[in-house]
Amino acid sequence: MVVEPKVRGFICTTAHPVGCEEIVKREIEYVKSKGELSGVKKALVIGCSMGYGLASRISLAYGMKAATLGVMFDKPGSGNKTGTSGWYNTKAFEKFAAADGLYAKTINGDAYSDECKQEIIEIIKRDLGKVDAVIYSLAAPRRQVGEEVYKSVLKTTGEPYTNKTIDLRNNAISEVTIEPATPEEIEATVKVMGGEDWEAWIDALKAADVLEDNALTIAYSYIGPTITYPVYYEGSIGRAKAHLFETSKKLCEKGLRAYISVNKALVTQSSAAIPVVPLYISILYKVMKENGTHEGCIEQMQRMFEEISSGKLNLDSEGRIRMDDLEMSPEVQGKVSEIWNSINQENFKSCADIDGYWKDFYELFGFGVDGVDYTQDVEV
Repeated sequence: MVVEPKVRGFICTTAHPVGCEEIVKREIEYVKSKGELSGVKKALVIGCSMGYGLASRISLAYGMKAATLGVMFDKPGSGNKTGTSGWYNTKAFEKFAAADGLYAKTINGDAYSDECKQEIIEIIKRDLGKVDAVIYSLAAPRRQVGEEVYKSVLKTTGEPYTNKTIDLRNNAISEVTIEPATPEEIEATVKVMGGEDWEAWIDALKAADVLEDNALTIAYSYIGPTITYPVYYEGSIGRAKAHLFETSKKLCEKGLRAYISVNKALVTQSSAAIPVVPLYISILYKVMKENGTHEGCIEQMQRMFEEISSGKLNLDSEGRIRMDDLEMSPEVQGKVSEIWNSINQENFKSCADIDGYWKDFYELFGFGVDGVDYTQDVEV
């Protein structure tokens, strides 16, 4: 069938298998071009099919020649419905890895569940013995614990917050007011996006004796500028990320090299849903591209593992890896702030890289990739 993008709000309900494969291929080629690294031999990547998780897996496999075991939660195609982009990304990665003689297996299931953890443990015992790295890159809207279902929210935690935003349905700049979360909503968001499940994974792996001593484990976070603090860093999701950071300290006490990597703002399925953030990203893209410092997921993850390989991690005073160093430079943030204060509907096109934003958005789902003929029938 001929597959076209169908966008609803901030998500695309279709994905293009050939486009997804081409993007994975290009990311692999990028990592290979940067040379060989060392430090990880066998890795588990929890949340491996898109964004930073996929980029981590590619960087580990093709930078360090590591065996990779992944966990995803994606749907295959069925009838005239396409699969998710994560499904196609993973199938492409596994195909390339097999051709290059690299171990790559993936479990499709609920990473929060005990059943998924047990299935992964059995595979590690059978195929790998032990893993020496665990990458935790989950971004889920809900989590089930027993009979209870927790849902995360994107809200403030104090007063309502009003600021500029962009309506992605029509690229119109407007004002949005974000209401504060209730204590129950904050607790639920921490349950979903905090560190509880990360720690549960580590505990399960240690109890089963499939985790090497002094293993590396990394979870991903974001801080960003003061513009987005009320909705992110100080918001309900920020509370969850704070819990994630506290969990990293607990994991260090359990004998692991546990880090939070604070990454750059990029177009992802998660960030597209957060009010204020897409407008900030489109301005940031313009400034960083003009500066020559723009990076995507694969550039950041390759750079991070290069730092790990060399033993020269860029840590802040709290011990967090700062892959957002280029984004948060005073030069970049000064220019972003200047544009933010003056941007309006009239000057929007010249002040922000909205075309770059949408290009990245469509590429998440395999569309708009140079060299792919989207008029051709493809097998979904």
